[in-house]
Amino acid sequence: MSNTEQRMVFCRRFKKDLPGLPKPPFPGPKGQDTFENVSLQAWQDWLVHQTRIINEQQLNVMDMTVRKYLQEQMAKYFAGEAVDEAEGFVPPTTN
Repeated sequence: MSNTEQRMVFCRRFKKDLPGLPKPPFPGPKGQDTFENVSLQAWQDWLVHQTRIINEQQLNVMDMTVRKYLQEQMAKYFAGEAVDEAEGFVPPTTN
């Protein structure tokens, strides 16, 4: 595959073929699963959502309990299930 070609995946979150990540986002089986089943757009959306949760809840990502919580939220997010939202967050409206 050349650098100009996009690797396509059937995105677990959006339920359609979309450009995939250029490489697994983290090592191990979960990273490989994300690489194979999550689109670049879904991953970028997750990172924004995760950052919002971490900041709003003032989470310490060095805490293993917090990491487990975030992994659970990520799995739900990509499966299209309900996830925790930052309290008081109102998504911007599009005009």
